[in-house]
Amino acid sequence: MTRRIRIGIDTGGTFTDVVAFDERAGELVTTKTPSTPANPADGFLAGIDKVLELLGATGADIEAVSHGTTVATNQLLEGKVDRLGFVTTAGYEAMLEIARQSVPDGYGNSYFWVKPNRIVPRDLVRGVEGRLDFTGAEVRPFDEAGARATARWFRDHGVDTLGVCFLHAYADPTHEERMREILAEEHPAAVVSLSSEVLREYREFERATTVLVDAAVKPRLSAYVSNIKNRLTAYDGREIPFYVMKSNGGVLSADEVVHQPITTVLSGPAAGALGAALIAQEAGYDRVLTSDGGGTSTDVSVVVGGEPTLTTEGSVGQFPSKIPMIDVVTVGAGGGSVAWISPEGTLKVGPHSAGADPGPLCYGKGGTEVTITDAHVFLGRIPPHLLGGEIPLDVDAARAGIEALAKELDLTPEACATGVLEISAWNQANALRQVTVKRGLDVRDFALTTFGGSGSLLLCRLVDVLGVPTVLVPPNPGNVSAFGLLTVDVKNDYVQTHVALADGLDPADVSRIVDDLTAQAAAALDREGFPAAQHGFVRTADLRYFGQAFEVRVPVPDGPVTPDALVTVADAFHAAHRALYGYDFAGDPGQQVEWVNLRVSGIGPIRRPEIATHDLVADPVVAEAGRRPVCFDAAQGFVDTPVYRRADLVPGAVVDGPAIVEEFGSTVPLHPGFTARVDTRLNIIVTRKADQ
Repeated sequence: MTRRIRIGIDTGGTFTDVVAFDERAGELVTTKTPSTPANPADGFLAGIDKVLELLGATGADIEAVSHGTTVATNQLLEGKVDRLGFVTTAGYEAMLEIARQSVPDGYGNSYFWVKPNRIVPRDLVRGVEGRLDFTGAEVRPFDEAGARATARWFRDHGVDTLGVCFLHAYADPTHEERMREILAEEHPAAVVSLSSEVLREYREFERATTVLVDAAVKPRLSAYVSNIKNRLTAYDGREIPFYVMKSNGGVLSADEVVHQPITTVLSGPAAGALGAALIAQEAGYDRVLTSDGGGTSTDVSVVVGGEPTLTTEGSVGQFPSKIPMIDVVTVGAGGGSVAWISPEGTLKVGPHSAGADPGPLCYGKGGTEVTITDAHVFLGRIPPHLLGGEIPLDVDAARAGIEALAKELDLTPEACATGVLEISAWNQANALRQVTVKRGLDVRDFALTTFGGSGSLLLCRLVDVLGVPTVLVPPNPGNVSAFGLLTVDVKNDYVQTHVALADGLDPADVSRIVDDLTAQAAAALDREGFPAAQHGFVRTADLRYFGQAFEVRVPVPDGPVTPDALVTVADAFHAAHRALYGYDFAGDPGQQVEWVNLRVSGIGPIRRPEIATHDLVADPVVAEAGRRPVCFDAAQGFVDTPVYRRADLVPGAVVDGPAIVEEFGSTVPLHPGFTARVDTRLNIIVTRKADQ
């Protein structure tokens, strides 16, 4: 009988992680393979080959492939934006230059701050006459002759990627759609993104930058996705369903995602947060901080009630992108992050990374700079090999690099290496504070879930620095992001701005907009192959008090939009505002509630892998796999430390630090004063001994 295998693949900067789920047998298999930065598709296909071999399966057994990609993310973080043109309403050509007049770190930084380059330089911005008001009514007709001249200008200057954002196009897309038709006639080679399709929401600057980011990543992402899709077909001559992770916590087919490339800008980190949220919830934790440590960076997020928090105020690099995305903060503190000495003579770590090629010194591939991984290797905290021996590490090269850096700093090698890791731990802790303390959350109320190849290496220091009571390390932590790809539904988001005071809001208007958005979401689910009976819809609205500049998102109940339903939404807004800011105006008739945006998410459900539960073993025997010298404290130097294989630790097993727990794709160094136990789902639960 043909098998039904779904595969999740997360391509990171150093490794490509693969998880395969056999739906009929219920079997879950994980593996990793080195990433191929020059052509990420090569590592992608190598990962599929490897996991199929482990399963004894063929391409004919593949039911679907889901992918978390960093192609768009890395392009934006590295600032590799090709020549881009911007078409806007005449008179608003300086929109990108004016921006929001915001200065990082407050206006006290005004003297030192230099405004970064705009995503489109001023000379590649062209205005076209024509004007709508905020209701969509035409104030001035669209200037077709001027539009044709603009299209020809971009054609003659070799600008082939364009973003179009006309004033108030969220209310009526007619002018933008006509501009696209003219571009197709006058400049058929152009790749075009329209703001009315990318973000049908008011605030012109954010809508403009969002559509320009969409246009910027469209050529590269489209080529990448199409390349993989075509190579998947080569497995057995059929078109294998291929999905790409979106920033909002859903997936989308390859055919659709090439039309919505901006939705993938946080593709990889979103999958990790979702996978960790599910694993932690199954283990009994519904308030969780997730920390995904890879080779290049560490991504952190917060989970409440089993769901990662969403935001539309995110950005990638210097580019704000006002689309729904899981609220992830990224810090350059991965295994490949480079240790360096500043001009002032102080030790710094990251954000620059040695990546996968040439990688850390210990990779023996030509790396010349000390990295976090080199510090771990030198201190004995990770074994002298990766992936169960597939990748041997050059310990002597790491030692030589640490000793040379220590000499420059006038430190002992042990103090230098532990200093590198201490800085990295504080970088990660500060990122975790951004998603908690800065948002009014007490970090001590959360469990920490660490995953990724390097995510668990510093967990004991994070407990000390942050005061979190518990850390959960899932099985196969290096593959949690790939696992998360198998747990997410197909999801599409649609938004429409409708600014109106609650007192004057017509339920019929709200109903009409909601019905229109729902129809768009249903059509997308139809294209994805979901029958109408499986369609799910989530309705929300963005509300604020009149005069405020920012909104709070609250649910809109299912069913007919009645006056009572509108009151229910307003009540939910008051409660949410009080939870976020500590006050509300529910009982103040002088403060009016204003509706701003209506949103509908269409959801097509998939079957999730089940996390197996095991019986606790009474009085389990915990056998050492070996011992080696490990340095946990520079002052105490190296101590003889037991090493355990995670596969040997049965439910109920307890290990006290100092100890090292190793598995195929990850290592957990357990410092003195800490203890670890294995729960019924094979998670390692780490706490301080005094907290037992």
